[in-house]
Amino acid sequence: MVKIIGAALILIASTWIGFEISRHLSQRPKQLRLFRTALQALEAEIMYGHAPLQEAANRLSKSLPRPINMFFHTFSEQLQLPDTNVKNAWDTSLQETKKILALKQNEIEILLQFGETLGRHDRYQQQKQIALTMTHLEREESEALQIQNKYEKMVKSLGFLTGLLLIILLV
Repeated sequence: MVKIIGAALILIASTWIGFEISRHLSQRPKQLRLFRTALQALEAEIMYGHAPLQEAANRLSKSLPRPINMFFHTFSEQLQLPDTNVKNAWDTSLQETKKILALKQNEIEILLQFGETLGRHDRYQQQKQIALTMTHLEREESEALQIQNKYEKMVKSLGFLTGLLLIILLV
C-alpha cells in the first residue's frame, strides 16, 4: 500500500513539474504581447494624451493584467520618489518584477535599453524608440511562440513519462 501511494505521489509530482514548465513556456509569448500592448498605450499617452509619465504608468497598471500591471505599478511608485530619474525607476521596477515574469534575459535587456531612452527625448523621438522596442519584442514573441509550439506538449509528456520511469526503477 505504501508503494502504491509513493508511486502515485511520484507520478503526480513529476507530471505537475512538466505542466509548470509548460505553463512557463505559454506565459512568455503572452507577456511579450502584453508588453507590446503596454508600449502602444504608453505611446498614445505620450503622443496624444500629453500625460506625465508617472500618471501614464499608473493608468497602465490599472488596465493591464498581472504580472505586467505589477511592473507599471512599481514604475509609477518609483517615479514618485524624490531623488529618482526615469531610467533608475524603470530599471528598479524591471529588476523587482522580473522574478514573476516569464521573460528571458535578452527580453529583459531589450526593456532595459528602452528604459535608458525613456524620458530623454522629445515626443517624436520617443515614439520612434517605442516603435523600435516594439519591433524587437515582436521578434522575440514570434520566437517564443515557435518554442512554445515545439516544446509545450513534449514537456507535459516528458513530466509524466519521467514519473513512470522513476516508478519502474524504484519498483
